[in-house]
Amino acid sequence: MFAIPGTAPVTITPAAEKQIARLMTGKNAFGLRIGLKKGGCAGMEYTMELAKAPEPNEEVVEQGAARVMISPMAQMFLFGTQIDYETGLLESGFRFNNPNVTDSCGCGESIRFEPLEGSRTQDG
Repeated sequence: MFAIPGTAPVTITPAAEKQIARLMTGKNAFGLRIGLKKGGCAGMEYTMELAKAPEPNEEVVEQGAARVMISPMAQMFLFGTQIDYETGLLESGFRFNNPNVTDSCGCGESIRFEPLEGSRTQDG
């Protein structure tokens, strides 16, 4: 919906591609659905769930054996995001390198975006 023709709305690193494909195979899923919900100290949080099929109006991005579905509400906020998977000594997980984020909390789990032009803010 918010894509530029010929350009994927999100990119997937090889590490994320491998992990998404592994999760899909293990749960016999169509793909990994990503979205956003209100919450956290900065205002929004990413959501992820394995899904059996895409919902209407979801953007589907395929790369190798990996498939990501972007919920309609999240598409404009995730455009240009790189999805990565990092493995560390203490924790491993998906990371969203999102150029649209204007602020995040210290733990990196919660994010904030600039208000859209013409949208009402809490002050008005």
